[in-house]
Amino acid sequence: MGRASSSRLRRLRFTVQGQVQGVGFRPFVFRLAKELGLSGFVRNESRGVLIEVQGKNSCLRGFSRRLESEAPPLAGLRALHCEETPPRPEETGFHILASHSGQNHAVLVSPDTGTCPECLAEILDPENRRFSYPFTNCTACGPRYSIIRSVPYDRPSTSMACFPLCPSCRAEYENPGDRRFHAQPNACPECGPKLRLVHSPGKKAPDAEQSGQDAGDPLETLAGLLLAGKIAAIKGLGGFQLACDAQNLAAVAELRRRKRRPHKPFAVMVPDLEEAGRFAYIGPAEEKLLLSPEKPIVICPLLRDRTGDAPALPSLISPDTNGVGLMLPNTPLHFLLLRHFRELSRRDGKRAPLPAVLVMTSGNARGAPLCLGNREAASDLAGLADVFLFHNRDILVRVDDSVLKARTAATAWKTPVFFRRARGYAPRPLRFAPDGFSGPCVLGAGADLKNTLCLTKGPDAFVSQHIGDLEHFAAAAFHAEAREHLEALLRVKPELAVRDLHPDFQSGRAAEDLATQRGLPLLSLQHHFAHAHAVLGEHGFYGKALVMALDGHGHGSDGTSWGGEILYLDTGDFRPREHRRLAHLAPLDLPGGDAAAREPWRIAHALLVRLGLPTGKCGAFTPPWLPERAKEARMLTQMLARGLNCVTSTSCGRLFDAVSALLGLCRETTYEGQAATRLEEAQGEAQKQGEPRKSGGARMREEAAPYPCPFFPKPEDPRLIVVDSHTLFRAVYEDLAASVPVCAVAARFHRGLAAGLAACAASLAAANGVRHVGLSGGCFQNLSLSSEIRSLLEKAGLETLEHELLPPGDGCISFGQAVYGAMTLSSV
Repeated sequence: MGRASSSRLRRLRFTVQGQVQGVGFRPFVFRLAKELGLSGFVRNESRGVLIEVQGKNSCLRGFSRRLESEAPPLAGLRALHCEETPPRPEETGFHILASHSGQNHAVLVSPDTGTCPECLAEILDPENRRFSYPFTNCTACGPRYSIIRSVPYDRPSTSMACFPLCPSCRAEYENPGDRRFHAQPNACPECGPKLRLVHSPGKKAPDAEQSGQDAGDPLETLAGLLLAGKIAAIKGLGGFQLACDAQNLAAVAELRRRKRRPHKPFAVMVPDLEEAGRFAYIGPAEEKLLLSPEKPIVICPLLRDRTGDAPALPSLISPDTNGVGLMLPNTPLHFLLLRHFRELSRRDGKRAPLPAVLVMTSGNARGAPLCLGNREAASDLAGLADVFLFHNRDILVRVDDSVLKARTAATAWKTPVFFRRARGYAPRPLRFAPDGFSGPCVLGAGADLKNTLCLTKGPDAFVSQHIGDLEHFAAAAFHAEAREHLEALLRVKPELAVRDLHPDFQSGRAAEDLATQRGLPLLSLQHHFAHAHAVLGEHGFYGKALVMALDGHGHGSDGTSWGGEILYLDTGDFRPREHRRLAHLAPLDLPGGDAAAREPWRIAHALLVRLGLPTGKCGAFTPPWLPERAKEARMLTQMLARGLNCVTSTSCGRLFDAVSALLGLCRETTYEGQAATRLEEAQGEAQKQGEPRKSGGARMREEAAPYPCPFFPKPEDPRLIVVDSHTLFRAVYEDLAASVPVCAVAARFHRGLAAGLAACAASLAAANGVRHVGLSGGCFQNLSLSSEIRSLLEKAGLETLEHELLPPGDGCISFGQAVYGAMTLSSV
């Protein structure tokens, strides 16, 4: 490119902020500038990507327009600043300069991304030097967040720093016309990470020759071991996974025994959509999620087998639900493993007719966080796995698989619901504040179950990956680890910490300790108001609104347990002007405290006592926990009469538990939400072969009239409204005593609860001059309940706000806390 006449030259400087490092943005800028005949440079900086371009005015206009419209698919431009700068007549050519560090940091770190089609084609091509290489990647795919230490995002700042590029990879890395130009994890079999298959101590390996495997290929050997019934610990993208043959009942049962996980659903992985369609219903929404670059686990309805009497996948995979958590391979390693596994399965005459499916669940001991290092996994998973698939690329950040579910077409709600937000999505920012907001950094410490934490930076909030339940000491350490890593990447230090109101939450203690160490102010925010701020903040809504917050438990401002709340918030002008509790479900007794959540029959028995209903046999109906629990039931009655070790709660989640127990669906739980899950599923009926087993009983709900669920002013405090879930429960009991089928009772309960809550919210909205109602809390992962409430509210002329980017459960609490903290600081 020659020098242009200085009289016709203009020079523009662009500062691009957002997700623009590690996504092929600089090579894109280079090619665009060359195409338009512009000189200048592009480089990574701590504040984003800096571009200077020089040339004719018409070319500069084209560059400016195409910079946004043609950016790479993984790029996320959040801000684009342009200014004129003096021309440099002597400049020739366009160059990519070395990255430059600085103090003002505005880079968004890219999440890990599933393998792109181009890389998959290479590993399937015997003539390609990356044939069958399990660590193939480019600027459009591969590890990002899980391997980064610091920004700018360059190879020395990642765990690939210890893998020097071979000449061929170096040529790709330095060639602006190559799709691996400045692809930081770039590698090949000659210079990159390598696999190693190791048998667990005491676990004898089968003879490779007898099993027909090539001992030289760890993935093919592992596929044979899995087909033989072994359980493997596999080092994946963001941590270890435990895998076994999903069609081998003995292997699945053994994995459940070793993990002490008798009922909670397992996720499965299949080679492709064709294989998935053999046992699961894959609609357009599910297909879009499964094929997305994020490659999440997608909960899909199960199909029936050829007889129509059983699922096409063993029920032991997901014993409580009519769906299965399904994912496609998210790395070349998984892709090659599943390919080998399917090939070996088809050679087996007995296995050939069955889908090739692997259980692929989190590699951790119960309650502990995901294992990420080889030594950690060898120690912690030694009793769980028969064989380990290690590799020597370090994982620097634990990132579990994300879990989503597509909402049904009937809901007219296009976005899926998150159950867990992690790999592929974290740490994407959420814009929560008005444009121009530049408040100080706030830490939201989160809840103790399904924990996440959140840090703000200007108008953006960065919610961490799923951390888990903090009752395990290692999970509490992971909480600190995640905070420190986010602080380092964002180059921020919190100036305010916000914790949950519950005095015994580990997350709250962590926030207290940090505040003490750094001399920070500390705020406490009631759990359900954090839910409320989360759903309103996600939509950038600031004004007067109601929020329905329905979950299992939250420490109330009155010292009791809440969980079935209708709240009023006024956040006009981005200030927390007013918080009010307007209504709640009728109280439940929880005899034994936490034991009641583990044994829902206790809550059902206590409700029978409170409502004066028979606690023994009545006609043809006998409470399902009798006679086995007769002695304990009598003791509970005495406890209730004396008020011993018995707390009260307005929890919607505990109401679901009580009804589930009364219907005989779940008397004792082995994981959180089990009783409610079974109650939701009880509405459905088995469908014909080739049809999905409909979650939520769509046909049954259409025919089932809702049970009554009135609302009235609370006698001791008329400012509060009580949604009478006692009347609702009584109706459930009366239908059971009249031998009404369980599926009909479950459907009528769902519709009755939704009708009562929606009618109360509509009345309160009119009384308070409100047109918007937010829906938050773990109960809104029940799509039967959420769709029914949404429909009724919209019929009443109200606009509903639901979570689209975060889980409605406690995974959103940290975000709500951070939003509240930022508003509080801005109002000082």
